[in-house]
Amino acid sequence: MTQTTKLSTKGQIVIPKSLRASHRWKPGTEFIIQDRNEGVLLKPKTGGASRTWESIIGCLPYAGSRKSVREMDQAVAVEARSRK
Repeated sequence: MTQTTKLSTKGQIVIPKSLRASHRWKPGTEFIIQDRNEGVLLKPKTGGASRTWESIIGCLPYAGSRKSVREMDQAVAVEARSRK
């Protein structure tokens, strides 16, 4: 999919909403910009220290029924006991 945008007088560009949504980029996302022969490459900055729960929740699919915090705590305790 090809989309266009314009450079503002402040040197800013707007990333189209459909691209922001498909990549799950939220306001405040930091990017690395690399100069390339064919143009520029824009990559989201990643790193373990800058990860938040909000950025990783929902990354893995789950098809089962919802669990309560108590049920999750019990499952963690059972697994911990089995690893001793």
